[in-house]
Amino acid sequence: MTTFILLHGAWHGGWCWGRVAPQLRAAGHTVFAPTFTGVSDRAHLLSPAVDLSTHIEDVVRLIDAEGITDAVLVGHSYAGIVVSGVAERRPEALRMRVHLDAFVPVDGEAAIDLLPEGPAHHYREAVAGPGFGWLIPPRSLEILGVTDQADLDWLTPRLTPHPWATYAETISLDEEAASVPGVFIECVDWMRVFQPQAERARALGWPVHELATGHEAMVTAPDALVVLLQEIVGSR
Repeated sequence: MTTFILLHGAWHGGWCWGRVAPQLRAAGHTVFAPTFTGVSDRAHLLSPAVDLSTHIEDVVRLIDAEGITDAVLVGHSYAGIVVSGVAERRPEALRMRVHLDAFVPVDGEAAIDLLPEGPAHHYREAVAGPGFGWLIPPRSLEILGVTDQADLDWLTPRLTPHPWATYAETISLDEEAASVPGVFIECVDWMRVFQPQAERARALGWPVHELATGHEAMVTAPDALVVLLQEIVGSR
């Protein structure tokens, strides 16, 4: 059986894996789904000082405290850059990393650098306006491909602003991160903001899988995602 560490994207918390984690546990896997500092149930710790290094440290501390080894680290969306940072810091604890419609950075890049021009411009405008210069307000869920009213009702009240410094800080990567095998899953039934990241993954020689759902796969296609994750770990 496998140990999964599931990392959420911007505005979410560990709760967003609530349709995936129970299925993985029922199949015999061990699952951790932490919440990053400053969002969701840890929003009381939010400050302008919370940055990418903070979130990488969140996961490193979890790995160390739990004595986790041979783990599969799954990062959704923004968390792809966190996954890369953790792979750099604790490569010996990871069997592989899975980037779920997520950033695949190289050394010296920031998350905001990896967004297409249109979304990046929207983020900067939102930060400068309603974000008070240091927060990213939640984006429209419909833009992210969530259309079912029950899903919207579940997600909307749980989303919290995300600290801008996590998108602005550049990442430092070396050979350690590159030593951890990567897999990419692209969600293809929306505007496909992360298609360039899927292409980058292919160029790195990673397996790339497609899911016929919107960006929020853990909400809109949890069953298919669970099946795919188990197929991925079964092949490694």
